[in-house]
This record gives sequence, C-alpha cells and structure tokens, in this order.
Amino acid sequence: MKRFPLATQEIGSIRKPRWLVKLLQDKNVSNDVKEAARSDVALLNLKLFEDIGLDVIYDGEARRVEMYEYSIRRIEGLQLAGKIRSWDNKYYNKGRCTKKVRYTGPYHVDEFLFVKENANKMIKLPITGAYTLADWSYNEAYKSKEDFTIDLAKKVIRPLIKDLVKTGADFIQIDEPAATTHPDEMQLVVDSFNESIKGINAKFGIHICYSEDYSNMYPEVLEMKNHQYELEFANRDSWNKGTSHSNRNGYESFLKTFKEYGEKKEIGLGVLDVHVDEVESPELVRDRLLYAVKMTDNPNLIHVNPDCGLRTRSRETSFAKLKNMVIGTEMAKKRLGL
Repeated sequence: MKRFPLATQEIGSIRKPRWLVKLLQDKNVSNDVKEAARSDVALLNLKLFEDIGLDVIYDGEARRVEMYEYSIRRIEGLQLAGKIRSWDNKYYNKGRCTKKVRYTGPYHVDEFLFVKENANKMIKLPITGAYTLADWSYNEAYKSKEDFTIDLAKKVIRPLIKDLVKTGADFIQIDEPAATTHPDEMQLVVDSFNESIKGINAKFGIHICYSEDYSNMYPEVLEMKNHQYELEFANRDSWNKGTSHSNRNGYESFLKTFKEYGEKKEIGLGVLDVHVDEVESPELVRDRLLYAVKMTDNPNLIHVNPDCGLRTRSRETSFAKLKNMVIGTEMAKKRLGL
C-alpha cells in the first residue's frame, strides 16, 4: 500500500450552517428542498476542504444528524429510546436493541456517491463502528454485550462496508469513540473491528477518541487489522513550541509505546484541539509533527488531522484551524526535506 507522508485529513464532522439547521427543522419545507440544501452544504464543505489544501477529504458529514443516531435509525432491531446526558450539557438519543439486528441497506452509499462525483482529492469515508453502537445502546435482545457487538459487526457493519467498497470506497474510517472507555474490553473492540472488515479489500482506519492513556490498548490492538489509527493528542499537549519531551507531553507516552511494540501502522496524529476556539499556530502544528517523526523515525507513518470532528466549534474557527494545520504541515515537510 502506497504511503503518503504527513497527509492532511479532516477526521469527522463540521458544524452545519445555521440556515441549514433552521431549514431542516421547518415542517413546511419539503423533503426534496431539504435534500437539495444538504447537497449544497456537502458541496460547499468539499470545496472549502480542497481550497484549504487538505489531502484526504469527505463532506463534513453534512447529511448526518449525528454519528450514532444516524446509524441507529437505519438498523432493524434498534430503536431510539430518548435523550440522555452524555457530557456537560450535551445530550444524545440513546438506542434500544429489542430484537436481533438486521441490515436493511447501504445507508451511506448515496452520500458517498455524491462525494465521489464532486471531490477532486482522495476520499476517506467515516462510519460508526459496531462496538460503539453496542456500547451506547441498551441491550434487550442478546445474552451478552459480546454477542450484541459481534452480531452488529457481522450482520450490519460488514455488509455496509462491502456495499460501500462495491461503489468505489477504498479508504474507510471506522469511528469507535467508545473504544477506550472500558479498557478491559479492548479485545472485544479488536474482534468486532476485524469481523467488520473480514474478507474486504480496502484501507481501514480506526478513529478512537479521548483515552487517559492509549498505551492501554496494547498488546490487544496488535491483532487489529487496521492500516491507520486516528487519535487525539492535542487536547492533552502543551501549547509551547518546540520538540522536546517536556513541550510535547501529550504525545510522548503513546509514541514511545508505539515504537516499543514495533508498530508499522499509520498514525493520524491529532494536532488540533477541537474543544477550544484558540487557533493553533502553524509553528505549533509543525513542532508537534516533527516530534512525532522524531519519535517514530518514519515520516511515512505520520498523517495529520484534528483530534476529533470539529462540529463543536464555529465554522469560521474550524476552517481557520484546518488552514493552519495545512500550513504547519507544509512547514514540517520542508524541514524534513519531503
């Protein structure tokens, strides 16, 4: 598989414009008009990503309400049970599994085909993984969480991925934000991921959000058949410039573990904190990347992204952060002679 050192990528969602949210909530507006509006925003996001200079893009999940709810609504056997608090003042619609799950059709294919038709850069398609779908849902149909998760992987996520690959998807990011919330279940995360992609020829990343220590994924994660990790680091790192261990304290632990285990998978390195409005300087992005390359001894393994989706920030802030991410990456490439 060809490597692209320090390739820049968006990792998930971008906040929808206010006018779109208002239009989608208007019961007097037809579904056709709403769908056309979603397409307009998807196209706008694509072109903004391309103009900024991102190497790998999607549409900012312009057609999705939310990564979990969007999937729950489209899987037989799951239904929404009502809103519960997730963190701070944020709430999400929690699902219930009331009977064995069944795949009812490729619920991301239409959006992918739109992106494929309109994008001029490499495409990376994000989907929500089996472990997170199970972990965030009430299980009323299976004897165990393990049975629930593996059934989702085999009967829903794998068929979905197969259909996406048939339509031309060759780089799929499986989002598992719940993966490190139960460290003793890492083997289940690995098993469900491998079941989801079994027998399918494509590039696969796994996006894992916010762990106290990603080193806890080892050694189980060595069995995972992914090609890339997309991980958060900037949120825990200092804002000081430089490539010393003390300045890059948010990256040191995992990168040491990564190297100690002889990993050869790519790291989608989180260099933007999605929880603050302050925009990282290009120099800070540069130094975070140079430190990661120094720690791994291989620039081909390092890719560049925000910690997570940027939908909690304004569109203006999000695109300013991404622009500086691209500029900082070019500065790092120049320093490395790439």
